[in-house]
Amino acid sequence: MTDVTIKRALLSVSDKNGLVELGQALAARGVDLVSTGGTAKALRDAGLDVRDISDLTGFPEMMDGRVKTLHPKVHGGLLAVRDNPEHAAAMEAHEIGAIDLVVVNLYPFEATVARGAERDEIIENIDIGGPSMVRSAAKNHQFVTIVTDPADYAELQDALADNNGATSLAFRRKCAAKAYAATAAYDSMISQWFAFADQGQTFPDMLAINGKSPVELRYGENPHQKAALYMPVGPHSRGIAQAQQLQGKELSYNNYNDADAALELCAEFKGGDPAVVIVKHANPCGVAQAASLLDAWNDALACDSVSAFGGIVAVNVELDGPTAEAICEIFTEVVIAPSVSEEAKAAFAKKKNLRLLVTGDLPDPRRGGLSLKPITGGLLVQTRDNGAISEADLKVVTERAPTEQELKDCFFAWTVARHVKSNAIVYAKDGATAGIGAGQMNRRDSSRIAAMKAAEAAEKYEWAQPRTVGSAVASDAFFPFADGLLAAAEAGATAVIQPGGSIRDDEVIEAANKAGLAMVFTGMRHFRH
Repeated sequence: MTDVTIKRALLSVSDKNGLVELGQALAARGVDLVSTGGTAKALRDAGLDVRDISDLTGFPEMMDGRVKTLHPKVHGGLLAVRDNPEHAAAMEAHEIGAIDLVVVNLYPFEATVARGAERDEIIENIDIGGPSMVRSAAKNHQFVTIVTDPADYAELQDALADNNGATSLAFRRKCAAKAYAATAAYDSMISQWFAFADQGQTFPDMLAINGKSPVELRYGENPHQKAALYMPVGPHSRGIAQAQQLQGKELSYNNYNDADAALELCAEFKGGDPAVVIVKHANPCGVAQAASLLDAWNDALACDSVSAFGGIVAVNVELDGPTAEAICEIFTEVVIAPSVSEEAKAAFAKKKNLRLLVTGDLPDPRRGGLSLKPITGGLLVQTRDNGAISEADLKVVTERAPTEQELKDCFFAWTVARHVKSNAIVYAKDGATAGIGAGQMNRRDSSRIAAMKAAEAAEKYEWAQPRTVGSAVASDAFFPFADGLLAAAEAGATAVIQPGGSIRDDEVIEAANKAGLAMVFTGMRHFRH
């Protein structure tokens, strides 16, 4: 069998959007409408003739609506294989009528959790009958059409119009696939709520992961790879995926990845003085915080203006016109801001390919959650690196304690270092990065590369000396040998912040004392691979 004419439809929806229009279209085709509770009332209020589910089953809805569609006359009408003689005989013997179309969307579990409802109300918003009907109809898609999304009502009506009141097998197969995805996502949300919110588990026995509304990207990390962006299902923090794009070309896989890195680091300065983050290939190449956004941009750019070309820029306050004009002086792929002034929009309008994203707010850098990384044959899962330190957590390990300004620079460098790929070394002075060394196989090379960047900047801007002179240096993990620290001292750093914990800590501390450095241990590492 290929085409199935819709003669009877069962409608039971929580989301009433488009319901009446669909009911009217079905009724105009002479379809027998069967419905439940509030859905039946909405259709009747619109003047449509509707049969209650209790008329079909011979049983009233009971137990506060928990039991209404879980009945053989419903599921028999959905699951019967119409051209199977035994099934046909059973339908006749038990007076089970065929149901050709099911329109169901499920109890609003996600919305109930999101608004902070009490546990009992959350439990009551776990749909049982709805998913059962969806799965029955989808399994028997050879004969039954299942629609779970109001956005598909128009497509259903078009299909009926094009096929003289019937649906094709291809259409029903498509609907069935979407239906199973809907119930899988629904069950996933419930399982996540039970595991994380209700039971307080970090790593449940079964980890359900899902996404929706995919946006297919031009390609992945490389042109021969395919890629798509999925939106999370269930409660989640807003981030780069939810940002509004005001202008520019579509975002690529790499754009999303780099923009996420920029936004995550920029969120560290949420609520503080104006800050600018410039990212290239998921690593910050310049970060600064200043009294004005334009000053922060100039200081961030000066750290590594070569790498900033073709980079991603994120700011923590409304983007103003002068800063936008300055950003436009170099080639920039993406700019991200909580909001954008009209003057800034006008400046960026001259750069039609530049992507301009508005987030509305910055994410909480200390939020919880899990980070996932696929590996061959498995999935690595860890809690987010949301650890933070305060001045009280620091341990001064050198003969000299850092000055107030050195300590301020230490914290700034440490904040940036946690977002730099390991091995990470960050020099900072007066609220700006002076040099960044990222992703090297040893810490000494990271120190030297960062110092080299600072020297290049000093030459370009004709400074008397590199900004690493008198700076603080942060290392994302301990110095396993003194060589990395000595390279920082050679670059002019006067203070060091690092986790400590090496078997050679005493050797490193002795080297710091000989160089006259102030050094503090955080006791917390921030590897980022």
